[in-house]
Amino acid sequence: MKRKIPEMKLLFKERMQNLLGKDFEKYKEILKQEPVRSIRCNTLKISPKKLKLQLEKKYNWKIIQPWKDYPKVMIIESELEPGELGRSLEHLLGYYYIQELASMLPPIALNPLPKEKVLDLCAAPGSKTSQIAAMMKNTGIIIANEISMSRLKILASNLERCGVTNTIITKKDGIALCRRLAKIKFKFNKILIDAPCSGEGTLRSSHKTYLMWNPKTIFSLSKLQKQMLKASWDILKTNGEIVYSTCTHAPEENEAVVNFFLKEFTDKVKIEKIKLPINPRQGITSWKEEKYLEEVKFSCRVYPQDNNTEGFFLAKFKKIKD
Repeated sequence: MKRKIPEMKLLFKERMQNLLGKDFEKYKEILKQEPVRSIRCNTLKISPKKLKLQLEKKYNWKIIQPWKDYPKVMIIESELEPGELGRSLEHLLGYYYIQELASMLPPIALNPLPKEKVLDLCAAPGSKTSQIAAMMKNTGIIIANEISMSRLKILASNLERCGVTNTIITKKDGIALCRRLAKIKFKFNKILIDAPCSGEGTLRSSHKTYLMWNPKTIFSLSKLQKQMLKASWDILKTNGEIVYSTCTHAPEENEAVVNFFLKEFTDKVKIEKIKLPINPRQGITSWKEEKYLEEVKFSCRVYPQDNNTEGFFLAKFKKIKD
């Protein structure tokens, strides 16, 4: 279904045209489409097969599982009433989590294993934390950090609803938390930094992003993102991995941050290729006057028109040595 969307700010439009070239018109068209209704089966409480059968029988929903290797990911193709997904008993019991498809990609890229120590540095509202906990089968330790008290309450509520028991919730500035943990030499196997960003990738679901978009925000967030990534280095074990992700298209918040991190730690860090159940584009290696390292291309750009998702960006790093 096509919707009327707000007018793009001229500078944003020019930036997206530079990024997408001839694909800009396809991008504009997908923004007029209703977002896909997607959920993730919470395997801590129910199997994907059982949940699918239950929802189809009880609500007569038409459900598809778009990613063959990830049956827990489901799309509801039926027409739904407003709020219907969130009102069901199965949702209230934590059998599934309402989660946008692209939002499920960072934990998939991180691939946390049972019994590992994992840090989710910017955890609220808990979609990715609960996904990580399910992948770890509620074993090991997750530290889920959030600086905002209002968002922290939502995080705690969602983790409780999903039956997550392997997670410690902390309320602290992310950079300060990393430094505090470094002092006591507490290290992690895996770290997820789903960083605060300008949110350009959320235009389909959040029209207020059109109005809120501001280039000054991009530059201030880029500085914060670089410092968050740098601060996480000392609490990552050797051979440990970091996934850095944003829901924006801005190169200043994406490839520029990746480039900074690779230059900061040179031969001690390696950017890894990411296997995802969608078809992302490679990271760009130049933007305006800036030239980035060639390896930056191994990061992933997820555009709405390519995979019928929201927009996202991911990069994965491995710590080769201290």
